Amino acid sequence: MKKRILVIEDNIDVRENLEETLELSGYDVDTAEDGNIGVELALKNTPDLILCDVMMPKLDGFGVLNILSKKPATADIPFVFLTAKSEKADFRRGMNLGADDYVTKPFYKDELLQVIETRLAKDERMKQKFDKTEAGWSAFINEAKGYEELKKLSDRHQTQVFPKKTTLFEEGGNLRYLYFINRGKVKIYKTSDFGKEYIINIRKEGDFVGYTALLKEEPYNFAAVAMEETEVSLIPKEDFQKLIFANKDVASRLIKMLADNVTEKEEQLLHLAYHSVRKRVASAILLLHDRFQNEGRAEIHILRDDLARIVGTAKESVIRMLTEFKEDGYIEIQEGGIVVLDRNKLENMPG
Repeated sequence: MKKRILVIEDNIDVRENLEETLELSGYDVDTAEDGNIGVELALKNTPDLILCDVMMPKLDGFGVLNILSKKPATADIPFVFLTAKSEKADFRRGMNLGADDYVTKPFYKDELLQVIETRLAKDERMKQKFDKTEAGWSAFINEAKGYEELKKLSDRHQTQVFPKKTTLFEEGGNLRYLYFINRGKVKIYKTSDFGKEYIINIRKEGDFVGYTALLKEEPYNFAAVAMEETEVSLIPKEDFQKLIFANKDVASRLIKMLADNVTEKEEQLLHLAYHSVRKRVASAILLLHDRFQNEGRAEIHILRDDLARIVGTAKESVIRMLTEFKEDGYIEIQEGGIVVLDRNKLENMPG
């Protein structure tokens, strides 16, 4: 079956040349003359790969990537920028947004086709179905380790057998692992102020437990107890964070495994995984700003460690973002308290 490529390019000569080259090379091709049309086509007729010019009217290539990377249907499509620019800032910005590669114009035909073939081959490997079993998880990890940034993943993950009624972790417990159930059943529950237990879910073989807390860098907000003898693979927090943040292809596949193709959960995880730290810090500041204002206070007083946990990043990254926001005039910092000066800029922070 032919692979479909979407070309988004405002220059008609370049667009037609690309269309002809790709069709002669055996690809089906859709074309769009601007970013808005390109987004519509990508959502309507999902391509296998997108070639997108950076500088375009109406919606530039960065805007296209930003929109499509937030949509579950298009987030894992290989995205290659076409650009006449070679400034490092442009490359860095594109890669931070999740671009897979760049081709600098003018380009050679064989160079372009090699990039496309390489990206499609990697995408095909990551799209293979991994059974939700211990063997399937091991196969996924082995495939992920083929990427340079993930070569240092643990070779083996510890497994542990929990007898019936044994606690995997307590509500409010410290983050240590992502739990993958090899066999058995686990009940997920919360306890009310009066000590009443409310079961909110039951997890079985092939299910993951604890990933939302790990993404948010917050203590587990529920407890987990084995309902019968249960064997669990323990994936260290550090490995999970590498899988979800280090490589877009791996993260997208893992998200689908975690969310079990539930669209709402995919969108939540995509937001956490793909929004930049800058965007997440801005959103957290606005959330806290509204909360403190409701209490009659203009300044936000919060430990930088706690703000980092809300954002899901390191304290050093939060401090750096706050410094940048202050220099840009978005906020003011008074004796450690944060004051919002430009809400509109924070709300419309690029993702």
